[in-house]
Amino acid sequence: MNTDLLKRLCETPGVPGREDRVRDLITSEIAGLFDRTEVDPMGNLLCRRDATAPDAPRIMLLCHMDEIGFLVSHIDDKGYLWVQPVGGFDPRNLFSRRVLVCTESGDLKAVMNPGGKPIHISSAEDRKKVPEIGDFFIDTGLGEAAKEYVQIGDYVVMDEPFLEMGDSFVSKALDNRVACWLGIEAIRALGEAGRGAEIHVAFTCQEEVGLRGARTAAFKVRPDIGLGIDTTLACDTPGIDDKFATTRHGKGFGLHVRDSSFIADTALVRDIAALAEANDIPYQRTMLAAGGQDGAAAQQAAAGARAVGIVVGTRYIHTVTEMVNKTDIIAARDIITAYLKTF
Repeated sequence: MNTDLLKRLCETPGVPGREDRVRDLITSEIAGLFDRTEVDPMGNLLCRRDATAPDAPRIMLLCHMDEIGFLVSHIDDKGYLWVQPVGGFDPRNLFSRRVLVCTESGDLKAVMNPGGKPIHISSAEDRKKVPEIGDFFIDTGLGEAAKEYVQIGDYVVMDEPFLEMGDSFVSKALDNRVACWLGIEAIRALGEAGRGAEIHVAFTCQEEVGLRGARTAAFKVRPDIGLGIDTTLACDTPGIDDKFATTRHGKGFGLHVRDSSFIADTALVRDIAALAEANDIPYQRTMLAAGGQDGAAAQQAAAGARAVGIVVGTRYIHTVTEMVNKTDIIAARDIITAYLKTF
């Protein structure tokens, strides 16, 4: 598998509304894979493969480019940066993090910490407190000179390397650069098959703040069938009741049936399950009590579409230690390719 591409996708910074570097990387990778590409006003990268027959069905894959991060909202007199989140963070995962501040003049290495006393001078009660997101600040090491480099609206991402560990990959931003990888590699594997459908791959923006890019992209494409390509939870780890596991690593791609944003088309679920079984592609059915994904935008665009999710279970999601299993990501690529070949 193309591990180098997944690494480059994960390590490229891009938060909601600031996906341009990820979009540029994808654009360089997809040369020759599509008949037409364009960037819409929202910043979505819309890619199309033409069908060989008129009135062919429109199949749309939605793969969001953004990762959770922060926007700089204030720079104080001492040069400390204060930020607002774009995407969902658990403050317990933000202590003592290395971050990258992305500015118009270049990237700055920095650290993130909450205000308060270090362990040597804190009380037992102090150490029990969990800070709010707004209590965290960023130190660039530049002091007051930070104001010369950073401005309001610059963005911040976690600064951690992509790792290969046994049968797994670990990185920040696997949610959802996994989907970007799948959107590229499934089409690459498809070759010239699947020309009985007009295939659209939308690399969407601003999913982490409300499926925003997917809504405009799906309204433009007006698909007949939408495949929401994403990650989901893999809570197959200690301390979590088995009924909340959602997916388990190494058991295949997730066939996503429901979350709080959409309910998948029953016939699509049945057809993809049958296709996976016929091709010995491992899969597991998944549901989430909360959360959403871009497949919902396809389902609800214009007059509506049939939709389903193809997802990859991810441990420790929305942290810098997100982990996916190689078997699962390969299975997701293979089922997408197999499904598109049916047209």
